Amino acid sequence: LPDTEIFTVSEYKYETVASRLRELSYLNAGIKIHLTDKREKDEEGNFIGEEFFSEGGLIEFVNYLDGSREKLIPDPVYMEGEKGDIPVQVALTYNTSYTENVVSYVNNINTIEGGTHVAGFRRALTRTLKSYADKSGLLEKAKVEIVGDDFREGLTAIISVKVQEPQFEGQTKTKLGNSEAMGAVDTSVSEILNNYLEENPKEARAIVQKVILAAQARQAARKAREMVQRKNVMSGSGLPGKLADCSSKDAAECELYLVEGDSAGGSAKQGRDRKFQAILPLRGKILNVEKAQEHRIYENEEIKNMITALGVKFGTEEDPKALNMEKLRYHKIIIMTDADIDGSHIRTLILTFFFRYMRDLIDNGYLYIALPPLYLLKKGKQERYAWSEDDRERVTRELAGDGKEESVGLQRYKGLGEMNPEQLWTTTMNPEHRSLKQVTIESAAEADHLFSVLMGDEVAPRREFIEKNAKYAKVDV
Repeated sequence: LPDTEIFTVSEYKYETVASRLRELSYLNAGIKIHLTDKREKDEEGNFIGEEFFSEGGLIEFVNYLDGSREKLIPDPVYMEGEKGDIPVQVALTYNTSYTENVVSYVNNINTIEGGTHVAGFRRALTRTLKSYADKSGLLEKAKVEIVGDDFREGLTAIISVKVQEPQFEGQTKTKLGNSEAMGAVDTSVSEILNNYLEENPKEARAIVQKVILAAQARQAARKAREMVQRKNVMSGSGLPGKLADCSSKDAAECELYLVEGDSAGGSAKQGRDRKFQAILPLRGKILNVEKAQEHRIYENEEIKNMITALGVKFGTEEDPKALNMEKLRYHKIIIMTDADIDGSHIRTLILTFFFRYMRDLIDNGYLYIALPPLYLLKKGKQERYAWSEDDRERVTRELAGDGKEESVGLQRYKGLGEMNPEQLWTTTMNPEHRSLKQVTIESAAEADHLFSVLMGDEVAPRREFIEKNAKYAKVDV
């Protein structure tokens, strides 16, 4: 249990615990795990809980992560082996999306920074697929240069190894450093994947054709990224015309508000502290990057404006797709949208873009969500704001006192544009009083699954998610 002298708040989040136990059930096939939450009961008076059990292990894990994506091959490829004292389990599949999702574990611990086991997997995957593609003759017809990234577009893979004495690197201890793990994974993956490709020529051909398309798209994306960055250099400061920048040049204290619409953007520009707060209004809904090829993303005007305003560049010596944050201009990037359905959709679109293409900003704790109030309550000269339904009920009772609650006036804010600059500053932008939610990733696998459900092509998983999580209102007509 948490030490109360260190942890002042020790509230357990059910979804976080459930996510971890679900993960463990996939990693340890055949084991039943029961979760019971004795803090809450259902309508029948029973404690809320569920059972986690996986018979198929990593194969079921891959199918769970890829459940809302269109399959490229019908069934996942499962690989299991042991070299020295290191048991290796790998399951992989391909889908028609444009993103890579490789999740790795050592002794059931999620190694979010990868390590030698992931390096071994990538080396084996690239070598084996390239060898098969060369023999097939498809690469000669395509006349395109293939690199390692191309073999991983549309890939979903789970890597799980057991190491007796794991050595971790980095401050977070989530990157495996054991050199022997690389060879163990490389050998296991190479052998079984090579057999799979030889025995399943139809699926192998589909994967190679996907790789060729990825290479062509990568070249187009590189040109698009270069064009965005070249335009910045040629146009002087390179900052978007709609950006109202702050006067400070200290990135550590500067904030960038990504604001929905010109109306709210105007109020935010007037209400902000010009020293450290910059405002970038976004027009309408940005491109859904979950369903778009990478080069299309850099053609979207709103996304280009965000990239240029942030000052980041794509590409390092090690990785041409990595984010170079040396010239990042703001250490707080705050998404501020309306408290309605459209606002939620716009916020999710922006979050999807940052998760897929600017993940480092999230991992470094730079991305936030502004929480504007939902209600303004008035009684006489008294004015109070409420951020939730529970808040509204509590404030209403407090303002009513011994009188009737109907005497308390209520204004529902549906849009940020309904607030004047002073109200927006007081409730949402003033560092002393505002509420910000920092965007974090507790489980990369769960986050990837959620984004693919919410923003992917498949309707059925999204409907199921909405029905499970939406709050319904009972209305008497």
